[in-house]
Amino acid sequence: MKARVAIDWQRHVQENGLTKSSLQRDIFGTLASGEAVHAVTLTNAAGMSVRIISYGAAIQSVCVPDANGNFADVTTGYADIAEYVAQRQYFGATVGRVANRIAGARFELDGKVYSVPANDGTHSLHGGDVGFDQVNWTITACDEEALSVTLSHISPDGDQGYPGILTVTATYQLHPDNALSVHYEAVTDAPTCVNLTNHAYWHLGGEGAAYDAMDHVLTIAAEQYLPVDATLIPTGERRSVAGTAFDFREPMPIINYVRSNADIQLTHGGGYDHNWIMDGEVASEPRYMAHLEDPVSGRTMTLLSNQPGLQFYSGNFFDGTTSGKAGKSYRIGDAIALEPQMFPDAVNQPSFASIVLRPGQIYANMIMWRFGVSRLFSPNING
Repeated sequence: MKARVAIDWQRHVQENGLTKSSLQRDIFGTLASGEAVHAVTLTNAAGMSVRIISYGAAIQSVCVPDANGNFADVTTGYADIAEYVAQRQYFGATVGRVANRIAGARFELDGKVYSVPANDGTHSLHGGDVGFDQVNWTITACDEEALSVTLSHISPDGDQGYPGILTVTATYQLHPDNALSVHYEAVTDAPTCVNLTNHAYWHLGGEGAAYDAMDHVLTIAAEQYLPVDATLIPTGERRSVAGTAFDFREPMPIINYVRSNADIQLTHGGGYDHNWIMDGEVASEPRYMAHLEDPVSGRTMTLLSNQPGLQFYSGNFFDGTTSGKAGKSYRIGDAIALEPQMFPDAVNQPSFASIVLRPGQIYANMIMWRFGVSRLFSPNING
């Protein structure tokens, strides 16, 4: 098989003409309360565009070229705000205070037991009944030169049962080389728990494509993952991926094992819904985590983050009742999520790195998605 080498899009644009970069603000819609939901569209000189909406501080669209220069929106989402409110799917959203699951919807912090909403059976998922994905954030800064937008949200003491006033910012930036980044920061006035992530779903063929994402080829730079019980709570074991369906150290089509019964872990999740362990703890800078490639369009995405865990979710619960921007119903496997984060249920598992944030500390999660195309699929482009 020929090696697949990413195209240098910055060089390609320089040689073949530029599109003027821009930052545009508009109104995405209006909530029932009358509050406006704002949108910011970032477009770089290569023609890549990203739309960020204030509801959920969410990525609403990401349009990137394929191997022949044809652009498509590669992330799931809705066309209007009413659907985001009515159908909670976390599309592109900022998830918090605590992403993923908290066992039994309770935790102990400094000797006091806190209860949070049980919105996933007996467990709490993605911040509770009204997580950060369901609030309208405030746009606090736009930088047209840097192609960035900063949003903020203040979560009050007791919000969804969590202690302390938590002030959160999310800064999205579109880079010249077709990379999108988000930098989350949070501070608190009292000890609390924080584990933020972005819940974008990806289909590199385009979110309305006629084929699903299961033939995408995935690489994950991890030697171990966290097995889960039947309710998707980590057991506490750190298990080697070697010789298992969880070994993505070399590129592997997702379809190879995702719907098989080769491992009881796949039965628990209905596919992949597990956390892979990166090498080391929280890093000072983003590091390579994963690479995704669509063999049909030739589009690629490389994921970097400073977080110690990566949740890979293979879209197991899409059931056709949700329709996306292109009008296509999302069905099982139509898109996947790759969510850099701390470990699930870390607040209840002392062997996991702590997600407790205290006054004077700064929580930081840096995520970068680098988009490109494979040279194997780009006969009309000189890299």
